[in-house]
Amino acid sequence: MNVREYLEILHTAERLKDTPRHCTTSQGRVESVAEHSWRAALMALLLRSEFPRADMDKVVDMCLIHDLGECFTGDIPTFAKTNADRDTEDSLLGQWVSSMPAELSGRLSALYAEMQAQKTIESRIYRALDKLEALIQHNESPLETWSENEFELNKTYAFDTVEFSQWLVELRKAVLEDTLEKIDDRS
Repeated sequence: MNVREYLEILHTAERLKDTPRHCTTSQGRVESVAEHSWRAALMALLLRSEFPRADMDKVVDMCLIHDLGECFTGDIPTFAKTNADRDTEDSLLGQWVSSMPAELSGRLSALYAEMQAQKTIESRIYRALDKLEALIQHNESPLETWSENEFELNKTYAFDTVEFSQWLVELRKAVLEDTLEKIDDRS
């Protein structure tokens, strides 16, 4: 890859720094997609010893790239995202990835296919961390920034995604405890 191709990829990915998510930080500032992806990747890095048989470098890679399609579509909250939204995002992302140098395009395409198929331990860990990071961030954000449906969603979301790992099940239960405590504190 030449330096111009490299810079063009980075310039497109930079859009995620300015792409707001449907969540705020603990200080009430709207979070960016880049911030969410960064912390999901950090979560993977910190879990290396919990999953000794998994390729955690690959999980970090998945976490870093999982929302790159939102460079083109913006963030649509999971409870509002339709199949048509997913198709549009996947199509635009696919066009961008296929325009990259062949080696990089092939590597990213393989990662996206693995992430979509959800058959490997790495893809399952990535998906769980993506969802758990969102829940953790909601618990850290001021309660007045939650939409009405999130009070129930934070109680039920992602339990099915973590079932493959007892450690992640325990993490999800701890996140639920934090959610319930946060909601109870408002009374």
